[in-house]
Amino acid sequence: MIFLRDRIIGRLECGRTQLEVSEELGIAQSVISRLWQRFQDDGNVSRCYSIGRPRVTTPNEDRYLAVTAKRNRRSTASGLSRQLSSATGTTVSRQTVYRRLGHIDLYARRPVRCVPLTATHCRLRLAWSREHALWTPQQWSCVMFSDESRFSLQSDSRRTFIWRAPGTRYHQENTI
Repeated sequence: MIFLRDRIIGRLECGRTQLEVSEELGIAQSVISRLWQRFQDDGNVSRCYSIGRPRVTTPNEDRYLAVTAKRNRRSTASGLSRQLSSATGTTVSRQTVYRRLGHIDLYARRPVRCVPLTATHCRLRLAWSREHALWTPQQWSCVMFSDESRFSLQSDSRRTFIWRAPGTRYHQENTI
């Protein structure tokens, strides 16, 4: 398409009329006229891609949000918005924070609640399983295995979230 625009401008600069160029290339004369007008105004024939509302944050502010969210993974979007406002003076909504962090693959997710197994834990569990390998079904019926789920008797309305990238669910910094 850029090549076609250059051909149009080249023909107009050679002295052809807009109507002649329009008929020769099969393009509406109004398109030729707009292209020629834009070329005369700023010497450019490429399209302007400034459609939509301008962004509230600058790339530096986006980086600030990302660094702040990575340093304090449990911070809320509202808290990040307040921190950005106090640091730079730019006021953004909670939804804008979600979108900016989503562009760099940081999403608010529930953390995994578990105690990470150390090498000692693994060694002790293996030793225990070897000791009890020859148990009978009667003996195993007295044992209850747990998946280490967390149970709460009262309402848990204050769930905590962390900012993390996809695929990092079980990383050490994303567990509680």
